[in-house]
Amino acid sequence: MSVGPLDPMPLVVGVDGGGSRTRVLLADANGTILARTEGAATALKPGHESDAADTIRALIADVLAMADRSETRPAVCVVGVAGAGHERSAQALWSALASRRIADDVSVQADATIALDDAFGDSSGVLLIAGTGSVAFARAPDGTLERCGGWGPNIGDEGSAAWIGRRALSVITAAQDGREPETALGGAVLTALELESLEDLIPWAAAATPGIFATLAPVIGQVAATGDLRANALISLCVEELTLHVRTLARRCFTDERAAVPVALSGGLLSKGSLVRKRLEQRMKSAVPGATVRSEEVDAARGAVRRARRLLGVEV
Repeated sequence: MSVGPLDPMPLVVGVDGGGSRTRVLLADANGTILARTEGAATALKPGHESDAADTIRALIADVLAMADRSETRPAVCVVGVAGAGHERSAQALWSALASRRIADDVSVQADATIALDDAFGDSSGVLLIAGTGSVAFARAPDGTLERCGGWGPNIGDEGSAAWIGRRALSVITAAQDGREPETALGGAVLTALELESLEDLIPWAAAATPGIFATLAPVIGQVAATGDLRANALISLCVEELTLHVRTLARRCFTDERAAVPVALSGGLLSKGSLVRKRLEQRMKSAVPGATVRSEEVDAARGAVRRARRLLGVEV
C-alpha cells in the first residue's frame, strides 16, 4: 500500500545485528529496497552498547550515501540485534542510537522478533535461529510470544556454530589423550587456523570470541561429510539440541509436537543445503511430526523494514 503523495517519500531502515555481521537495508515507505550493506557484528555485550551504536550509525550513513540520500534522515529505524531480548541492554542501545540521531524514530528489538516478522508476518509459527548463537522464538495462535534458548555463549546457545566449534576442540584434545577414538578433526582444524600443533590451540581458544569459535563449524561439517565418526557425532548432537528447541515451543504454544506447527529456519548454520539443516529437517519428521518447514529464506533485515513501515503507519 502506498503512503500517498508525499514528497519526498519518507525513508525507513531495517538493521539485523548478529554475532558475526550486521546487515542494513534502506527502503522507502512502499517497501522498495533502495540500498543495502553489511559490516561488523553488533550483538550486544553489557557495557559495549555504544560500540554497537557507532557501527550501526556508520552503516546507515553508508546506505544513505549509496542511495544518494546522505542529507536525509530516515523517518523510522528498526534495529533487531542479538542480545536485545534483555531489557537493560536494549534500553542502553536505544539511548545510544537516539543520541546519535540516526532516525526520527528508533525501535530496538530482539533479532528473533524481526526474523519472526519476515517469516510469519502476524501469523503463528516457530522460528529457530542457529548462527553464532542459537535461540528459538514462537508466536502462538493467540499472539503470545515465547522463547526457548538464547542464554548466550557462556551458559547456553546449544547447537549453535560457536557451541559446536568449542565442543570440537574438546573432542580433539580428548582424542589426543586417547580418551576418545581418533578423529580427523584435529588436523583439519589446525590447517584451517594455520596452527602448527595442538598445544597452539590453548592460547588460540583463550583469545577466541564466540564469533571466532563459530568459524570452525564449516570445518567440522566438511570432516563429517567424509564419514569421520566423531565429527558426525558432533553434528548429530547439534541437531538434537536444535530439535529440542523446536519441540519445546511446539508443546508450549501448539498443544504438542504432533499439532500443525509452521517452522522457519534462519542463521548461517541452517542455510539452505547445509549439512545441519538437512539432518535437522530429517530429525524433525519424527521428533516434531506436526512441523512444516518454510522453504523460503528468512531475512531478518527485511522483517525490520516491515516493522519500520508498520510504525510509519503503512499497512503491510
